[in-house]
Amino acid sequence: MELFMKCLQFAADKHRNQRRKDTSGTPYINHPINVATILSTEAHVQDMTVLMAALLHDTVEDTDATFEDIENLFGPEVCSIVREVTDDKTLPKGVRKDLQITNAANSTRRAKLVKLADKLDNLRDLEKTLPCGWTEERRDEYFKWAKKVVDNLRGTNEHLERQLDNTFRTRGLL
Repeated sequence: MELFMKCLQFAADKHRNQRRKDTSGTPYINHPINVATILSTEAHVQDMTVLMAALLHDTVEDTDATFEDIENLFGPEVCSIVREVTDDKTLPKGVRKDLQITNAANSTRRAKLVKLADKLDNLRDLEKTLPCGWTEERRDEYFKWAKKVVDNLRGTNEHLERQLDNTFRTRGLL
């Protein structure tokens, strides 16, 4: 638990100045916390390595944190999962999105759990509110893309997949 709390503090520090794109400007750290909470309370994941990776899943992608930082502070297993779920920001956005679809099927089970919870939290947010600067069309496209990613993560966690399917069903994607 001590390492988990250090992980939470690290993620909170790294994301301290970031906000979600919603109209309320929700603190970004709420998202990684939500992802870990979804895994713990809804998917009943007790694997601390997965829960720590959930807290850190966006730190390398969106802050000055490095994989070396993650490995040195939280170990190679946590780092490995974070590496699997991190987009390469040097690539164009369209390529990154395509790679998420392609790479999903070949991910480890632990990385798939983080990805499923990440998508579920993002889609729940999108259901509630349209991010600043987004159109309804862009929201619809995100749901369609997310479904392609999720389809390649299937067979990982029945509960998360059922929750995601309910979300896709309300959008007419099932």
